[in-house]
Amino acid sequence: MVKNTSRSTASLGEELKATRRLRKLSLAAAAKPAKISAAYLQKLESGRVQNPSPRVLLRLAETLDTEYERLMELAGYVSAGGSVQAERASFLEAALRHEDLTDEEQRAVVAFILYLKGLR
Repeated sequence: MVKNTSRSTASLGEELKATRRLRKLSLAAAAKPAKISAAYLQKLESGRVQNPSPRVLLRLAETLDTEYERLMELAGYVSAGGSVQAERASFLEAALRHEDLTDEEQRAVVAFILYLKGLR
């Protein structure tokens, strides 16, 4: 994976476009393995779509061989310098500690997470 050491104030779209061009990929060549349309990728690059789903960002990061965390940061899902895993862990901890959840509900959430992990 190539790391982007330049932490400029690039937008998500600018970052995607620059990385795609660096990899010498057409819109279609980058969109297909990311399981999105070339038109949607063009909208992302132009800034008409600014917050794609984390799943789309993951596939784009893999396709473009770039940092998922950087794309998540540019899309506004994580704060600068924060790791996706740390953000996710703190969110899960807060959700499980929420006072409205009963012990039974907390166990159900944990069971569901284990179920999802088992589907991998």
